[in-house]
Amino acid sequence: MPVVLGSGEHRYRVVENWAKLPEGWNLTDVASVAVDSRDRIYVFNRGAHPMVVLDREGNFIKSWGEGLFSRAHGLHIDSEDNLYCTDDGDHTVRKCSPDGKVLLTIGIPNQPRPFMSGEPFHRCTHTALSPKGEIYVSDGYGNACVHKFTPDGKLIKSWGEPGTDPGQFNIVHNIVTDAEGWVYVADRENHRVQVFDANGKYETQWNFLHRPCALHCCGGKQPNFIVGELGPGMPVNRTTPNLGPRLSILDRKGNRIARLGGENGPGLDAGKFLAPHGIALDSKGDIYVGEVGVTDWKTSFPETPMPAVVRCLQKLEKI
Repeated sequence: MPVVLGSGEHRYRVVENWAKLPEGWNLTDVASVAVDSRDRIYVFNRGAHPMVVLDREGNFIKSWGEGLFSRAHGLHIDSEDNLYCTDDGDHTVRKCSPDGKVLLTIGIPNQPRPFMSGEPFHRCTHTALSPKGEIYVSDGYGNACVHKFTPDGKLIKSWGEPGTDPGQFNIVHNIVTDAEGWVYVADRENHRVQVFDANGKYETQWNFLHRPCALHCCGGKQPNFIVGELGPGMPVNRTTPNLGPRLSILDRKGNRIARLGGENGPGLDAGKFLAPHGIALDSKGDIYVGEVGVTDWKTSFPETPMPAVVRCLQKLEKI
């Protein structure tokens, strides 16, 4: 029988072996996913074919990005199906057409700004758009800030610095906006999501999260949010139960309304997660989860040899 996660109105059936790739192809570390207006799923991964496009049934449509990207990390899609591809390996955000034509590049490829300088970019992580089309970039591993750009890529302002106080960050890992322009930032190693107004003014934070990594706004005036939480990253608590990896569904005030998985640690079995790193929804409410299980394998299973193929993309079908 299919594995079912969640409860009440938030129940999902795990669709096993969903992605159907060409013979000999494998996805490696799916850093992020996005769904366009035709329910095509864009899979941004660190394998030989960086952008793989599938339909709702998992059938292969095309791929692109070979030779373009250094290390896939974040993916955001706009209302015209253009994709904002955040590459933390070469410190850029590229706006691409659905067919992979580069329309805009923010940042200088392979030229990071000084570590923790606050200047864009040093290993940027993700991108979101304001209702006006302004571009927010979380930056990320070698910085601790958020940058706001005009739609054509001119810097408007930056905010944030290293630390644990409100408005400070310890790995600013993901970013989304809602229809009213509020900005939500996954402050991963501070175990929280911080909420800002459109100009970077701190408003509140959501706690009771474990290393929030993936972040998705479900849309609408009163949206829910799906947070992908990583499991323990230290040997001392690696086998502690109930710390993830998992998905949590929150309301707009940060109250948890559902949780999917995570009770007994990471795994490859249906219903378990390895390292949820990117989340997207289609028009039916099905959830697509990209995972970086190859990168996180030694953290999760330091004494277990990594299999030749590690699952890094899951579909959860809404019941």
